[in-house]
Amino acid sequence: MPELPEVETVVNDLRAAGLAGCTIRTARVAWARTVAPLAPSAFCRGVRGARIIAIRRRGKFIVCELSSGKLLLTHLRMTGRLEVVPAAAPHDVHERAVMSLDDGRELRFHDPRKFGRMVLTPPASNPLDALGPEPFDPALTPAVFAQRLRAARRMLKPLLLDQTFIAGLGNIYVDEALWRARLHPCRSAAALTADEARRLLEAIRIVLRRGIRNLGTSLGDGHANFSSATRRKGRNQELLRVYQQTGTPCARCAAPITRIVVGQRGTHLCPRCQPFHKQADLVY
Repeated sequence: MPELPEVETVVNDLRAAGLAGCTIRTARVAWARTVAPLAPSAFCRGVRGARIIAIRRRGKFIVCELSSGKLLLTHLRMTGRLEVVPAAAPHDVHERAVMSLDDGRELRFHDPRKFGRMVLTPPASNPLDALGPEPFDPALTPAVFAQRLRAARRMLKPLLLDQTFIAGLGNIYVDEALWRARLHPCRSAAALTADEARRLLEAIRIVLRRGIRNLGTSLGDGHANFSSATRRKGRNQELLRVYQQTGTPCARCAAPITRIVVGQRGTHLCPRCQPFHKQADLVY
């Protein structure tokens, strides 16, 4: 599933393509659940004639601010991809929604596995309000982050995946950040020291910035793997230290990377660099 760096890459591509300032002339929906809970006809009416004022990211959502005051939120989920192409460009069977723009191009949403969503919402019922702070928010200081961790009586890995705790993280970057911070994914968040909390926040920001610089992580070569709005593959997979590195030597201590399951999610770690002390680290 695309995480913060992948979504940021898509947003940057859409901005560079000049999507902001375009007006949506018409829309059509090929897969009704893509735009649920609205019916396809209501969705198409809702975006018709609206100008795209700005494009930004919030957590894992691509946010298009419309002149109507509504927000068009796109969540790529597992295999979604947005692109802006000439209207004459060939179509494919995985297009779930298409919006015709006033400059002769189209905004197309491709989604082979059909898990992605495009939600048209007025600000009064904005689902983004439920999200936690952005990892790069200046207000999220080490002290504030440590306080949030102390208040959460949960294991680190599931907590960091919780979008209401912190927005934008997923399996890849949580594993990478925990390795960098030398923290076991089953540690109790409430048991972390102030220094451990500071290290973790720093590690989260480092792995996310690295992911953004490298245009995200593209695993494999299939059509369902991440590519940007201009169909560029990410390069960050070449720099992963633990994620999907089972059995390879740890880059820090050479111990074999291990895969375990935490909160029903495959989780990768170095058992030597990320020790788990049962009595001190129990979730209580």
